[in-house]
Order: sequence, then structure tokens, then C-alpha cells
Amino acid sequence: MRRNLFASPLDGLITLVLLAVCGSGLWFLMHWALIKADWAVVYENVCLYFNGIFPADHVWRSWSWLAVLAALCGLTLWPWPLPRPLMRLLPLLWILSLPIGLVLLASGLGLEPVRSRFWGGLQLTLLLTLGTIALALPLGILLALGRRSSLPLLRWLCTSYIELIRGVPLIAVLFFGQLMIPLFLPEGWTFSRVLRAVLSLGFFVAAYMAEDVRGGLQALPRTQLEAARSLGLSPLKTITLVELPQALRIALPALANQCVASVQNTSLLAYLGLIELLGISRSILANPSYLGRHLEVYLWLALLYWAVCILMTSLARRLERTLNVTGHH
Repeated sequence: MRRNLFASPLDGLITLVLLAVCGSGLWFLMHWALIKADWAVVYENVCLYFNGIFPADHVWRSWSWLAVLAALCGLTLWPWPLPRPLMRLLPLLWILSLPIGLVLLASGLGLEPVRSRFWGGLQLTLLLTLGTIALALPLGILLALGRRSSLPLLRWLCTSYIELIRGVPLIAVLFFGQLMIPLFLPEGWTFSRVLRAVLSLGFFVAAYMAEDVRGGLQALPRTQLEAARSLGLSPLKTITLVELPQALRIALPALANQCVASVQNTSLLAYLGLIELLGISRSILANPSYLGRHLEVYLWLALLYWAVCILMTSLARRLERTLNVTGHH
């Protein structure tokens, strides 16, 4: 500690100044949070933050889906070895979590339909995130393969799409999706705002995931491709059995960053009328009973986003350790 923080008089002075600044800032924050802050705006609206304006008679469906996701996170992050059958079943359960959520929140299995305009809060944020990832990842893989294709037209189309999307602000893509998608639908067809949001976010994130996957493909040594050809593997088998598994393994940290960014990107949808976490906060602050409680609301909102992002990062790290990504050569 002496060598790192007090190696010279100047280093010692800088260390003491930083400690004083950080300590005073922490003291003021704790004093405000424990004494001055009015947290009634949070605990009186906890259900609203988690479930939005979901009908009270059916709110158990929202809690059930959140409980399913919490259980999957707990099983994935369990520090001790799980039974082998459960380990093999876990990826399938994660894949099924999205359709399970749609069945519970929308309708299915004899449940009464609930319109998407009643979805909100954390349930909607997670639904948008999972839907975005489910759409963006396979599309990003196809775009990455298309950009490396030997067919000039396919390569040009994929490259143009990736560069165009990466050069456009996300908020513009979201407005385009909400306002323009209905104009291209056949007469009588309608898409809910939630589905339009998932499509907009998915096509946007896919361009960035495509570049991450392409980086993983370029990191593969050419000797492996030559070995695949010498074994007589077809181009399709070479891609699916040799290239893609290793490329996705290499690109996993970058893909995890895109997934975390997708959670944060959902906050922009509050400006389009969706009542996800930020939309819920804005509606609460519009209530005259909670005037002037902006700091408490936005601090609680920041903690919620932080918790979700930390959880996703922990899941990605567990997957990296399972696949031994850091040991890849």
C-alpha cells in the first residue's frame, strides 16, 4: 500500500485529497439517503415498477414469469455442481423463457388475453431485452457470414446494411419502427407497439453483433479451414461445425456487452410511449403526490438497471468460465 499510494510526497498528497473527496461525497450521500430522502415514492410503487399497470386480477402471471427468470438465474449462478441432466436442460429452459413469458403475459393455456398496452415496468424491460437478443443474435450471425461471402451481391448488401445501421442513431431507428412499419403492412394487419419495438431494437443490435461475430471469425487460424477442407467437409459443415462454434466462443465477451447494452437501450422506448422502467418513473413523477421526489426515483431506477446489468454480466462470466473462453488460443 505504501508503494502504490504513498511512493512519493506528491503521490501521498493526491491519495489524501482523493480519500477526502470520496469520503465526504459518500458521507453526504448516506446522510441524504438515510435521513433526508423520502423513499415512500419507491415502496408505495414497487408493484408498479415490477409489473406496470398489469390488471390486478392477473398480476400473478407477471410475478410467475419474473420468478421463472429468477430461478433460472439462480440455477445458472449456483456455486456448486448441478446434476448433469439439469445442466443439459438449462440452455433449453433459457430458450423457452421467452415463449413462456409471452404465454403468461399475453394469453395461452386458457388464460384471459391481456393487451400489450398493460405491460410495463421490469417485466416489459426484460421481455424487450430477451426478444431483442433472440432476434439480433441469429440475424447478426447471418449478416457476419454474408459479409464474408464470396458472392459479391450478398456481401455488398450485408456490408451496406451493417454500415448504414451503425451510422444511424438508435432513437431514429426506434421512431422509424414505430411510425413506418405499419405503413408497409398489408391492409388489416397490425403490430403491437411492443413487437415493433422488438423488431426495431433487434435489427439495430444485429448490426453490432454481426461485427462481433465477424471479429471472432477473423480470429480463427486458416489452418483449421484447410484441415476441414482436407477432411472433405462441405462449406456448410465447415461453417456450422468448425467456424461458428469457435467464433462465437471468441466473440462471447463482446456479445455479452451488446446484451447488457440492450437492457439500457430499452430506456429510450419511454419517449415512444412504452411504460418500461423509465416510463414508469416518469408516470410516477407526474403524480402530484410525488412532486419533488426526482432524486429518489432516479436513484432507485439507476439501482434497478445496475442490478439487472450486473446479473447479466455475471451470467456471461459463468458462461465464459464454462466454455473456458479465457483459455482459448
